[in-house]
Amino acid sequence: MKLREKLFYIIFALPACLFLSFPSILLAQTFAISEIEIVGNQRIETDTIKSFISLPEGQNFEANEINAAYQRVLKSGLFESVEFDENDGLLRVIVVEYPTINRIYFEGNVRVEDAALEKVLKSKEKFVLDAQTVEQDRKNIAETYAVMGRLAARVNPKIIRKPENRVDLIFEIFEGGVIEIEKIGIVGNRAFSDRRLRRVLSTKQAGLFRNFVRSDTFVEERIEFDKKVLTDFYTSRGFVDFRVNSVNAELTEERDGYFLVFNISEGQQFAVGDVAVETSLKELNVDEYFEILKLKKGSTYSAKIVELDVERIERLALRNGVDFIRVKPKVTKDSSSLSLNVNYLIERGPRVILERINIVGNTATLDKVIRRQFRAAEGDPFSARRIRQATDRIRTLGFFETVDVSARQGKAKDSVIVDVTVKEKPTGSVSLGGSYSTSSGFGLLLEYAERNFLGRGQDFRLKYNSGVGSRTYSLGFIEPEFLSPGLSLGFSSKFTETEKENSNYDTTILDVSPEVSFPISDYSNISVSIGYNETELRDPVNVGNIIQNEVNMGQEERAYSKVAYTYNTLRDGLDPNFGMVFKVSQEVSGFTGDGESSKTSALARLQRKILNEEVLLKGTLEGGVLNYGDSRVTDRFFLGSALMRGFEPGGIGPREIVDEGEVINDALGGNTFAVLRLEAEFSLGLPEEYGVDGGIFFDMGNLWSLDKMNENVIYEDGSWRSVLGASLFWKTPIGPLRFNFSRPLQKETFDREQNFDLTIRTQF
Repeated sequence: MKLREKLFYIIFALPACLFLSFPSILLAQTFAISEIEIVGNQRIETDTIKSFISLPEGQNFEANEINAAYQRVLKSGLFESVEFDENDGLLRVIVVEYPTINRIYFEGNVRVEDAALEKVLKSKEKFVLDAQTVEQDRKNIAETYAVMGRLAARVNPKIIRKPENRVDLIFEIFEGGVIEIEKIGIVGNRAFSDRRLRRVLSTKQAGLFRNFVRSDTFVEERIEFDKKVLTDFYTSRGFVDFRVNSVNAELTEERDGYFLVFNISEGQQFAVGDVAVETSLKELNVDEYFEILKLKKGSTYSAKIVELDVERIERLALRNGVDFIRVKPKVTKDSSSLSLNVNYLIERGPRVILERINIVGNTATLDKVIRRQFRAAEGDPFSARRIRQATDRIRTLGFFETVDVSARQGKAKDSVIVDVTVKEKPTGSVSLGGSYSTSSGFGLLLEYAERNFLGRGQDFRLKYNSGVGSRTYSLGFIEPEFLSPGLSLGFSSKFTETEKENSNYDTTILDVSPEVSFPISDYSNISVSIGYNETELRDPVNVGNIIQNEVNMGQEERAYSKVAYTYNTLRDGLDPNFGMVFKVSQEVSGFTGDGESSKTSALARLQRKILNEEVLLKGTLEGGVLNYGDSRVTDRFFLGSALMRGFEPGGIGPREIVDEGEVINDALGGNTFAVLRLEAEFSLGLPEEYGVDGGIFFDMGNLWSLDKMNENVIYEDGSWRSVLGASLFWKTPIGPLRFNFSRPLQKETFDREQNFDLTIRTQF
């Protein structure tokens, strides 16, 4: 083609083609709309649709205005499809509304009931079907199965059209199998064994009872929690440089399980070096604040103790009338001596006021139950640390699935508003349980419990417990914060009937007791109670004179008062490897306190983990003294297997022996007892999936002293018995089993041995 012809096509032919193809670019089309007709709407009002169109009838409109009206109707989200048809001035708007959901069905679900799946749906019957909501529902159902470890679960939503623009929404579910964690490995640990660290993790590897245990499934959120748990474990033991480098999860060749590996760096363990308190505030006495510190030179460093010291300093400052202080622990590392020097710097902080606490998401729980966890009111000085502590207390309540607490600036620059968002979870339960012991046989437990009674944070329990020859009905109620934080008010009542339970007589006992408890330090509290008791012995069969005389006394009634002191660091103590419990109680019959009828009991227990926390040692010393002017067998102490292993309930202590053709051997109990229990628990080296650990124990005890005597009573003066034994602990889905095998080293002729003891208790 010649150059002249090419130029002709470029200059003249190409614009002509563009003109023929896109006339609307060059020509603006105008529509005269004399009437607008809406077609196809059933639920949506015509005027509502016309308001979206927003084109007055009887006027001329350009094409872009018609298109904008079309987009407004379509974007309203009310219609599945929208069509505009203009003809001779009539604009017909044809709409197809989204259908309403007639019924929602689930198909293929076996492991999860319909009711549980319905709770995660956003789509509802009788509401409009929305494609985005259905897709979110699909993801929510899949997530429900993923939490169970069924990561291969598939969900396919289907729509079945029905008359009158209705649909049935069906979720077809393929549940798939459980993807378990076959093995948890830990790389980089030197101070603690894999076995010890695996006990810390909430994620567990699959064991013998993998069909019953859900913690051995792979859940990504649980892995994140375990990383924090491991960090807290190490930092509370002085490993301040500890970190989790990575967590790798690999599928097995069969793709039905995971190998989970935590790669960690322990770092060095640091001790506490020099500890000091400094301040430039003249109104503060440094020595006074130094004396209350729990962090001591030479001890293992713990970030938890430092945090507690900061809290103690702030509390003391408030008691001394000093507000708006800020405590900054300055930690300097001495790598040569592997010690950390800690200097608590007390300074004047910004004057920030807590303006308001907003609480949302609680439908059943009252606001005051959440608000009182802050230990502060509107107008008090704001403390970020106290807000964190309040958040932990709210989570510890156990009333909520999620707790989110955030702070933002208030109306003034020096004020803060705290927003609390919670998501509630069920707090009530109906329990059916079973128990077994070699002394009392099989038992049944029925219990209704509500931990957040009427949304007030109160604990209410109604229980029925039965065993071979015994029945117990009990009612309990606790108000955890009565009048002031830490002050709890409780009420308990118990009615027990026994029929020849380890005895030759029946008993009926009613006990009612309100109680007030309050803390006096971080780890100790005092409880004060008054009570009423009715006791009756009846239907004796072949008993001695002492028991018969006590039966003849009939029903006895008495009122009593009781004071108990408890000091306990086993769970929340400063040292994670050492803890102790000390309890002492004094019960006095009547309310005069004359001491003529009293019952005193005490317990002291120490426990320590040794050998890199692989072995747990326990030592317990327990005793009691009864001083009743006219006591009965139901008042006196007995050494059952919970106190003294190796003997039956009533197997040791004072007895009445009568031989009148048939030997009568009545266990009478005693007014005084003392027991020492020493035990060790450790791993047997078996694979962890078996859930079996071992232990050894040595018990030594004595039970003596009676108010009533005759020539047939023996062992009233007391005699020490001792027992050596071994234990097997087996964790099963139906509860923890404990097997005790024992052999008495010291005993008396008429003692009743129990060389094997099995206990199990569970709720399901």
